[in-house]
Amino acid sequence: MTTSDISAGSLIREWRTRRRMSQLDLAMEADISQRHLSFVESGRAQPSREMVLHLAEQLSIPLRQRNQLLLAAGFAPSFSERPLTDATLAPAMAAVETVLKGHEPFPALAVDRHWNLVSANAAIAPFLADISEQSLLQSPVNVLRLSLHPGGVAPRIVNLAEWRAHLLERLKHLSDAAGDPVLIDLERELRAYPSGLKSSRPAPVEPGIVHPLRLAHGDQVLSFISTITVFGTPLDVTLSELAIESFFPADEQTRAMLVRLAKERANATSS
Repeated sequence: MTTSDISAGSLIREWRTRRRMSQLDLAMEADISQRHLSFVESGRAQPSREMVLHLAEQLSIPLRQRNQLLLAAGFAPSFSERPLTDATLAPAMAAVETVLKGHEPFPALAVDRHWNLVSANAAIAPFLADISEQSLLQSPVNVLRLSLHPGGVAPRIVNLAEWRAHLLERLKHLSDAAGDPVLIDLERELRAYPSGLKSSRPAPVEPGIVHPLRLAHGDQVLSFISTITVFGTPLDVTLSELAIESFFPADEQTRAMLVRLAKERANATSS
């Protein structure tokens, strides 16, 4: 079914349901009457371009899907979608590289909307050690698949059950929010991978304030916490779907190891 086969009203109703909002909830948020919203959803009223964008904003619909909503309503898309190599995006991509480089000696990477790798800094090397399934490193590299695949990073994740549960929860949140079939299929694939648990019980949640990643590296265990960064006010679809994940050492041992590895890389480059 194409966008032209779906009415704007039915899409608005679908997104409202996905956001677990009643008609009254959305009408109040959008400062319109529930009757008018009902007419829009049923197709008895044709929303203006401004109303489509207004409702999309209240529903926090991603830019890509806002374009689809506009098309369904009979309007041209509002948001451009350029490839990452487009000259217009050069300043933004330069900013991404600056953030990645500036985060060294700690690991950081940038991913697209499907969690395919866009770029990474040199400190990501410990994550890529001892990957037995080399096809996982062929472009496009999906970071979530690489992390949880039994031939990827998973065998070296000390707290695999906990970290897997965290990643799957994050992926489900993203797929629910975007309604992206690729993310839905990816979630289904990853859930079929070994869980790291000997029983079907949910993964235990360790006490603390964040989910750590504990990664075996040689005879040591590196411990990380991470943050996600996105562009604040993007008007381009591609840029709105770009995210940077930055890993920080969760203990002094990890910090010292990452600093040492960075020095070793620098010495190897200069020699």
